[in-house]
Amino acid sequence: MAVVEVHLGALDVGEAELAHFAGLIDAEERARAERYRFERDRRRFIVRRGWLRTLLGRHVGQAPERLTFTFGPYGKPELASGLCFSQSHSGERMIIALSDVEVGCDIERIDEAMDWRPIAESLFAPAEREALAALPEAEGRQGFFACWARKEAFVKALGHGLSYPLEAFTVSVTPEARLLSGAEAWSIAALSHEPGYAGAVVVRDGALACRSIDIKTLHEL
Repeated sequence: MAVVEVHLGALDVGEAELAHFAGLIDAEERARAERYRFERDRRRFIVRRGWLRTLLGRHVGQAPERLTFTFGPYGKPELASGLCFSQSHSGERMIIALSDVEVGCDIERIDEAMDWRPIAESLFAPAEREALAALPEAEGRQGFFACWARKEAFVKALGHGLSYPLEAFTVSVTPEARLLSGAEAWSIAALSHEPGYAGAVVVRDGALACRSIDIKTLHEL
């Protein structure tokens, strides 16, 4: 059974935390932060990268600022230590998943204004489209974002990102997270305790156990 450590947290932090995280990132990350047009987005990028480095450093026994990353053929970041990880953010929430096997995670803020049905029609598998079409608007919206998070978590676990066709596999659109076809030998779990968000974690293994940690409880930066 694969055990995944899942860290959930907010991206909007105080000045002291922001300064700390800014001291952990490297020159390339600082340049990426500066390319964001809005200060809020620059700050959130620094927090995401700072927390990722902090958690990875604790697991591999290395100073966060000394970590170096390599990248897979589709741009997925990796560590030489073999620890697998995935990160996602939406709105002001962030998720980081750590495991000894390939892992992907995704979190999506449920947008009450988005016209989601055309997106589902153009990107989702036929069985998913049919299941969503049968739902009333409120349940359909929840199902759409749950489906999207599950599909993105899977392609991130594969290491392909959104270059992998989303209609090549099917997932459930109901509150229970399931991989229905095209994803054999993978396991999935939903994140159900984030009001206003949908999320999922996928790992390569026959079973999955998630250990969720609120990142606010990790005070010692």
